[in-house]
Amino acid sequence: MKQFIWSLFINSISSSSIIHNKIRVLIYRLFGISIINSQIYSGQFICRSNLKIGNGSFINHNCFFENTMAPIEIGNNCSIAMEVMFCTATHDSGHASKRAGRPIGKPIKVGDGCWIGARATILPGVTIGSGCVIAAGSVVNKDCEPNGIYAGVPAKRIKNL
Repeated sequence: MKQFIWSLFINSISSSSIIHNKIRVLIYRLFGISIINSQIYSGQFICRSNLKIGNGSFINHNCFFENTMAPIEIGNNCSIAMEVMFCTATHDSGHASKRAGRPIGKPIKVGDGCWIGARATILPGVTIGSGCVIAAGSVVNKDCEPNGIYAGVPAKRIKNL
């Protein structure tokens, strides 16, 4: 029942395009998501309340926050483009009969002032340093040092800022 209520209010009602941003943020806060003066557009899918979005950050349409097993923290003044995927869950390698072994969670942290391009994927355990730009479509599977542009699959540092 608890999951049904969460899904109804967080991933259906507040996710709707007819809900004003201020109402959406209020609903998120009522359900335990930490948001400080941020703008969050419609279409978000958020698995749990262990999500923190810093002051002045912007989350565009249809992002996916898979935070069932570990938290996601987005810093201040970040810009997250549409359809970015944050995935905290993974698996240990299992036996040959079932390679996806025991599920484990690894947190994701995005530093202040980052810009993450459309349809980028941020994988479990990644820390993106402050001031980074992640190019659209990139897959970030390792930590990103501050003030760099990262692009590709997997994402690599291509320029210092």
